[in-house]
Amino acid sequence: MNSLLEQIRKGKLWDFHGGIHPEEHKQLSSQTSLLEAGLPPLLVLPLKQHIGSPAELCVQVGDRVLTGQPLTAPSSPMQVPIHASSSGTVVAIEEHTVAHPSGLSEPCILIQTDGQDSWRPRDPWPDYAERGNDELLARIHQAGIAGLGGAGFPTDIKLKGAQAYAQREPLPLLIVNGCECEPYITADDRLMRDEAAAIVEGITLLQQILRPQLTLIAIEDNKPEAIAAIRAQVKNAHTLVKVLPTKYPSGGERQLIEILTGRQVPSGKPPSEMGILVQNVGTLYAIRQAVVEDEPLIRRVVTLTGDRLAQPGNAWVRLGTSVRWLMQRFGLDPEPGQRVIMGGPMMGFTLPHADVPVVKTSNCLLAPSQRSLPSRDEEINCIRCGQCAEACPASLLPQQLYWYSKAGELDTAEQYRLFDCIECGACAWVCPSNIPLVQYYRQAKSQLRNQRQEQAQAERAKQRFADKQQRLEEERLERDRRMQAANEARRAQLKDAGGEDPVAAALARIKAKQAAQAVPTVAEDPIAAAVARAKAKKAAREAEAPEVTPAATADDALANPEASPASEAPAADPRQAAVAAAIARAKAKKAAREADAPEVTPAATTDDAPANPEASPASEAPAADPRQAAVAAAIARAKAKKAAREADAPEVTPAATADDAPANPEASPAAEAPAADPRQAAVTAAIARAKAKKAAREAAADNSAPPVPPSSKESD
Repeated sequence: MNSLLEQIRKGKLWDFHGGIHPEEHKQLSSQTSLLEAGLPPLLVLPLKQHIGSPAELCVQVGDRVLTGQPLTAPSSPMQVPIHASSSGTVVAIEEHTVAHPSGLSEPCILIQTDGQDSWRPRDPWPDYAERGNDELLARIHQAGIAGLGGAGFPTDIKLKGAQAYAQREPLPLLIVNGCECEPYITADDRLMRDEAAAIVEGITLLQQILRPQLTLIAIEDNKPEAIAAIRAQVKNAHTLVKVLPTKYPSGGERQLIEILTGRQVPSGKPPSEMGILVQNVGTLYAIRQAVVEDEPLIRRVVTLTGDRLAQPGNAWVRLGTSVRWLMQRFGLDPEPGQRVIMGGPMMGFTLPHADVPVVKTSNCLLAPSQRSLPSRDEEINCIRCGQCAEACPASLLPQQLYWYSKAGELDTAEQYRLFDCIECGACAWVCPSNIPLVQYYRQAKSQLRNQRQEQAQAERAKQRFADKQQRLEEERLERDRRMQAANEARRAQLKDAGGEDPVAAALARIKAKQAAQAVPTVAEDPIAAAVARAKAKKAAREAEAPEVTPAATADDALANPEASPASEAPAADPRQAAVAAAIARAKAKKAAREADAPEVTPAATTDDAPANPEASPASEAPAADPRQAAVAAAIARAKAKKAAREADAPEVTPAATADDAPANPEASPAAEAPAADPRQAAVTAAIARAKAKKAAREAAADNSAPPVPPSSKESD
């Protein structure tokens, strides 16, 4: 680096690739001194006038503000405040068209000026040499200074990057950019002529902060008056005025570094990493005003030029002033389809309308005639001539960038160093097909920035969710830890007192109960369960309706003639009789099925055994076992008890055989009724026939056994 600095001191210059030499047209505005544009009736101040995000509002509609009063408060390093350009009243905070190629609207503060231009209290620092670097950087930040060369990068951030390098090792170079290479624009030229002393004082301020080994003031050779004015003010041996040959775009930051040092800034890296800081002369003047005069950035020099203006020149313009008001002020004589270009013819853009405000990066307003600056012809197909690549000062491939940007292949365009394009417009200037190449590049850059912003927002949301989940998990673990500690303390206290932990005992009981409920039970036979449910339903139906009990014997009828239904009802209802007959038939069928299998008949009483020994199960066995006899006796006694219980309820006994009727006429239900109904008689006859069939089957089953007499009492 020392050898490089020695070469620079000896006056060596280098060159950059490409570049063009368009007509300058600077004589229109550079011949008159700086003017005061005046105070407009309405100021429109966009919240964002720099690279980064807008700061937060600190005023409301209806507030009265003073000149230089902050209107926004920054909350991050990439935010710089804006200030009231004049005193007045905030009449609105709303969307308004801003100075941008898109013609879109952004939030703006509208101030109706009062014409008094009353300043807020100020605190000048003429003794800035006694101030610390942190104080100076804070004053620059609070003044809202951003790069006035056109980029709009926050100046304090740029200075802090160079300061960080200077803390590691001495900063080699501080470059002051006074080239102003674009046609028509003479704002920096006129500022250097009229305010050379203030610019040099601003350079001294930066030298105090950064301590560079060498300071270079670069001015193109088409500005002899500015060169002379700056040289007259430079008194430092470590500050050199370097005169550069006129070539567009030598005022570009990377191109200027290459001209002065012969080194190229690596792609994607700021010059501060090389130990080089570049500042525009307009920015240096604003730094001096902020530190020494406590004047925030509320105005700037704007070139008003073009052959449609009656009084072209350079003027101090308050930020927020309407372009329409300025054009009228400087005598615009519009022609049909009049264009107003903000910026120069190379890097500027045509305004959608004249009701847009001047902002910090507005260095020129151009009102050309159609003859002096004709509109570009209609775009035609690229002929692959390669002139764009020859003119590109950044050594890019504009043709490939054009194809990929137009096709939407943004990732491929980025691989071809899309963001190294400085949008100088040299490629479009030489294009024979009139292709607006820079517009395609700007659109592609904007789309890529939007995509990255969305991805960054998604990543931040994902990280916030992960942080929240981690926080919730840590809170849960902390709760569990505290609960466990409390439980252990309680158990220890109870153990010391000799008692049982009631909570633990209750939990143990609950767990035991849950475990018992969870034990699977042995599955019962589904068929048996279904049969049991059917029998239960049948028993419930039989219990609800009075029915004739087939288990009673003929002896019950003789002993209890009142139990007969026929005797209870003097005149039976025909429907009830039909129901009774149907029930009797069903029970007779059931008795017949039961008679098919050999079993002990429950209808026999204890009196039947001595009177009819053949009917006893014991009589069927040739040689009865004593144990079997005991069992048979127990069964007989149980059946006798059952018969006794059934005899307590009044019901008709269908178990009597056909022989009972002639032998015991009193037991017949028909005999008890003084006047029997014919239907009841038919029912009784049917029951008798059924009983006869049953008796016949029983007789056939007993083979040679004689018929069982109906009752021992009847034989008596």
